[in-house]
This record gives sequence, C-alpha cells and structure tokens, in this order.
Amino acid sequence: MTVNLTRIYTRLGDSGETHLGDMSRVPKTHPRIEAYGTVDELNAHIGLALTVEGMPAEYGEWLRRIQNDLFDVGADIAAPDDPERERLRVTPLQTEWLEARCDEVNATLEPLKSFVLPGGTTAAAQLHVCRTVCRRAERLAVACGDELGAEVVRYLNRLSDLLFILSRGANAGDEPLWEPGRYR
Repeated sequence: MTVNLTRIYTRLGDSGETHLGDMSRVPKTHPRIEAYGTVDELNAHIGLALTVEGMPAEYGEWLRRIQNDLFDVGADIAAPDDPERERLRVTPLQTEWLEARCDEVNATLEPLKSFVLPGGTTAAAQLHVCRTVCRRAERLAVACGDELGAEVVRYLNRLSDLLFILSRGANAGDEPLWEPGRYR
C-alpha cells in the first residue's frame, strides 16, 4: 500500500475543520484529531530520540519500527469503522512485539527500589519525554470512547511501558530515583 502526496497544502483546513479517514469533516479539536495529533507529536519526539548521543543501537532499530507502527496507529484513529471498506487497524501482533521487547530489556535491569525521576543520560531523558507524550496520546485515545478499537489503547499503553523500560536501560543502572520527602 502506498500513499501519494502531490500537494501539501489544500486550504481545506483554513476554516478550522479537517477530514477524517472516511472523508467526513470534523473540527480540528475533535477527539480523534487530538488523539492522532498527539501520536504524531510522539513520533516526532521519537525521531529526536534517534538523534541523541548514547542511544543504544538496538533501541534505534526498535524505535524506527515503532515510528512506522505509529503511522498505523494514527491511521486507525483517523478512520471510523466502515462496513463497506477495510481499514488499516493496529493488530494484537504489534502490541505483542512491544511486550516481547519490554520483557527482553526488563530482564537485564535491576528491580526498582523507588520511582524513577525523568533524566539521567540524554537518551534516557528523551525517552522519558516520549513516554509522557505517549501517555497523553493514550488518554486522548481513551477519550474517543467506544469509537476506537481497544487495540489502539493497548498498543499505546504497552508502548509507554516500553519507553519507560528503555529509559532505564539507557541509564545503564545509574538512574535518578525519587527520595520521598528529601527536601522537606
């Protein structure tokens, strides 16, 4: 399946509305637009994460795969169900792949003794930014209600878990931990 974009601007959004995947017009503040716009923001942050020093090479491979999957997530969110037309949907296999990466990296990490403060290495800090944007995308997908398939929410939930685990791995055991009440 290819997408051909011959013209970038159309002027169709100048009035504050845009098209969903079924060509219906909705305000740019519609819950689906908010959700897939945040998925797009997440994808941009992952693109930035790929450029930072200290990102493990294996994580880079995975993040590039995730970037492609996030376009599938956006397409899924953008296209309401249509019994007359097959739509691109996120599959359980995509979520299972994330789970396998979570298990793989988590097995190499020491058990947590406190909450992790976002930061540490540049790579870990950027992965934490990705994690928080992913959580917002997940909340916005949930806000779409039953209109969205449950796999989108599961995928985003698991992706935020993976981004957290990768941030821990990028810190290589030297992660900043919360010390409750330390500065009281």
